[in-house]
Amino acid sequence: MSEEAEPKHSAQQKPQTRSDALANQERLLAAAVTAMLREGRQVPMASIARDAGVGIATLYRNYPTREALLEALTERSFGLVLGVVEEAGADERPAIGAIEAFLTTTIAHREQLVLPLHGGPDELNEGSRRLRKEIHTGIARILERGRHDLTVRADITASDVVFFGAMLAQPLSKDDDWLESNLLRQERVFLAGLAPSSPVLDKI
Repeated sequence: MSEEAEPKHSAQQKPQTRSDALANQERLLAAAVTAMLREGRQVPMASIARDAGVGIATLYRNYPTREALLEALTERSFGLVLGVVEEAGADERPAIGAIEAFLTTTIAHREQLVLPLHGGPDELNEGSRRLRKEIHTGIARILERGRHDLTVRADITASDVVFFGAMLAQPLSKDDDWLESNLLRQERVFLAGLAPSSPVLDKI
């Protein structure tokens, strides 16, 4: 093999290896979420490895402790929520419609979310803190639109919307039909409260 061919081969291999590693990590994290939904947060690590179709050594090589796994699941969850925010921000309806899209999609993703209010670690790693900041920034942009198009009260903050979204995403019942209808009802009540004609927060 020529000297020119050797670097070309290595360059081709690196992206593929990185892609495979990311796919393996996502498979492990998705399996962990499924196992935790089924058996609770203290599900044996061996059950997670089995669901992911890997050996326990592979799981521990990626996530040496349960805490490390929960940190990774939390960062993954913030990434999912950020994707929802970005999609909602691109919604061309008035801002109140974008907030509705954010809340509705967050409800739909609730079983995938492992956040501080959902059993995730209270102490966030750097990646999760960065993603959380981006989420708040994205919601703040939508709210600023709402103040201009007069669909959102001026006293509503990004923290109000994010916190309520997190509460809606907290599974409370195994009765999916009952839970879904009640979550959507709470969403409608919240959206009605965002209208400029509603009383200010300090009067509620």
